[in-house]
Amino acid sequence: MRIDDPSLFALFQLEAQSQCRKLTDELLVLEHGSTPNTLEELMRAAHSLKGAARIVGHDSAVTVAHELEECFVAAQKSRLLLTSADIDVLLRAVDVLADTAGADASTTATATNDEARVKIIAELRSIAGREQGIAPAWSATEASLARVAPRPDIQARRQSDDSERLLTLASEALVAARALAAHTEVDERGRWASQEVERAFDHLRATLARSGSNESSTALGALHRAVGAAFSRERDRTFALDSVSQRVTNAISQLYEGVLDTRMLQFGDGILGLARLVRDTARELGREVELMTAGETTPVDREVLRRLEAPLGHLVRNAVDHGIEPPGERLAAGKAASGTLRVEARHGGGRLLVSVEDDGRGIDLTAVGERVVARGLADAAAVAEMSESELSHFLFLPGFTMRDSVTSISGRGVGLDAVQMSVREIGGDVRLVRAPSGGTRFELQLPLTLSVIRALVVQIGGEAYAFPLARVHRILRVDASQISSVEGRQHFALDGRSVGLLWATQILELPAADDTEGECVVVVGEHETAWGIVVDRFVGEQELVLRGMDARLGKVQDVGGAALMADGAPLLVLDVDDLMRSAAALVAGGRLDPMRRTPAGRTKASKRVLVVDDSITVRELERKMIESLGYTVDVAVDGMDGWNAVRAGHYDLVVTDVDMPRMDGIELVSLIKRDSALRATPVMIVSYKDRDEDRRRGLDAGADYYLTKGAFYDETMLRAIEDFIGESA
Repeated sequence: MRIDDPSLFALFQLEAQSQCRKLTDELLVLEHGSTPNTLEELMRAAHSLKGAARIVGHDSAVTVAHELEECFVAAQKSRLLLTSADIDVLLRAVDVLADTAGADASTTATATNDEARVKIIAELRSIAGREQGIAPAWSATEASLARVAPRPDIQARRQSDDSERLLTLASEALVAARALAAHTEVDERGRWASQEVERAFDHLRATLARSGSNESSTALGALHRAVGAAFSRERDRTFALDSVSQRVTNAISQLYEGVLDTRMLQFGDGILGLARLVRDTARELGREVELMTAGETTPVDREVLRRLEAPLGHLVRNAVDHGIEPPGERLAAGKAASGTLRVEARHGGGRLLVSVEDDGRGIDLTAVGERVVARGLADAAAVAEMSESELSHFLFLPGFTMRDSVTSISGRGVGLDAVQMSVREIGGDVRLVRAPSGGTRFELQLPLTLSVIRALVVQIGGEAYAFPLARVHRILRVDASQISSVEGRQHFALDGRSVGLLWATQILELPAADDTEGECVVVVGEHETAWGIVVDRFVGEQELVLRGMDARLGKVQDVGGAALMADGAPLLVLDVDDLMRSAAALVAGGRLDPMRRTPAGRTKASKRVLVVDDSITVRELERKMIESLGYTVDVAVDGMDGWNAVRAGHYDLVVTDVDMPRMDGIELVSLIKRDSALRATPVMIVSYKDRDEDRRRGLDAGADYYLTKGAFYDETMLRAIEDFIGESA
């Protein structure tokens, strides 16, 4: 296969767009105070893009990406402190890189592009060169203070961490106090029971008195007094416990609210930059737009507000670009020349509700349907039967755009996809509705705080688990007669659509429970991505304090965290996105066990290879090369995805990169080789890192073979695969 395959170059360009967007976002984070992983993410993005460019022979992009990576490496090793001016240069470099990667490497660059690339490379080398001893432009006193005093962003991060820990402790105390109140209610019921016992004694004594048995009546009276005294003492203790419980609950509630208040900011504090963003975007596009805001004083958790900044920015730019018409078009439609964009926040139903609404042209659903058909996402007949809600769902898909050309503001199809991902990461949801004005309205539902979640508690395999309530679409009971089977897959009808049905015990590989309450189904996802997950029973809705898993465990498949129920019993909170990926992998792998709750047996079919690489360009190249030998090839986008895949299905060989997000290749190899059921699976590392120390690190982790990606060109990898697992037949 030729490396200059056009389809592979098209994939590289898509990857370059994605990585440049990630570089821009992380650089903006870095400018306002980095997180611990910011530089790592920047370095990984630049490194991945450099590797992808090298695969397709795009040397110009390789050079720019390499110089960016050098700057990030220097900063990560604390040899270089990036200034605001440096961030400006790095952002310009990303723009140059995006333009360079978007051009065909075989064509001659224009003089302007070439000059810009040469200039930015020189500036990047100047920045990276400071680590060699060129002092930054600050005084000796400032440099000395910087060595001994914490940087503002580090200090702010420490304060944020302390606040987070304090809120977690206060949250746990509140849950415990409510559990105490629940026990007090039980004691209250016991008090009424004791009164019933006393009344029974009175009735018995009266009966004996009428019978004339004085001796029995006297003995019963003594017993009655003793029992009454015991009940009286018990009542006193119950009243005392009730009083203490109320005081503790009130005090802890006030403590929790107080700690929460210290983390709260006004919504208006998080949208200070929107006015400037609207102004600049409108001016660039030749629009007239007035921004109106409401609910500026609505209290919002500062972490929620921070993570809401990017989604709001995307929605505002989309509204100005896609929604609000140019002045001439508005006047011709009988509207005012100036459009209105309204951003509002309020509390409702224990959630933060944020809306972004414009009075523009609205969504042309007919055009959306045509674009869906043109892109091959659905046929015309299916589109004709879709509702407005179903059609609008396509706007949130990665890469989907209504623009035919890319501008500095839109056209890449990443805006609404990024909004949805960002909102879901914090347990929220976003939907698109038609505004009364005829324009477009986006409604965001977000948690008030990230430490306490509302959850649906269920039993799976006899154990308690929780689904974050914000990610649950519906809960219902499905009768066996409502379940149909098509090609071995179970389905049931919901709102006129067919929804796939899987048993949670099968996904989580748990033993089936003997005691269940019919087919209790939790529906997660929406539209074509929806799944019905069968659980043993519904326990109920609870407020849980979400705690992360021990870092030594790494990412546990299908699990998002842990919590304690009101009675103190532990449970696992499920990661719905991970659960849906596991469900899809189960179906795709043909490992379903219809109408049973036990895990399906695994059978070895034709020889299968798993390719794990975060670069879509590299993944596709490796997949095509390996499939050319007749093997069945599955792909995973990073180490965590690979670890989930290798545990869910049988593979004869795993081929993995090293540098990847969430879990790198070294950790993936280590996990495979430590697992008694998987350690016999051969693992081949394919990486650009060709130093002896890198090779030793991979082999020490347990890799069976270490290959540099340069070996693509001499087919060494293909020969090695055949040596490991034999021919495909």
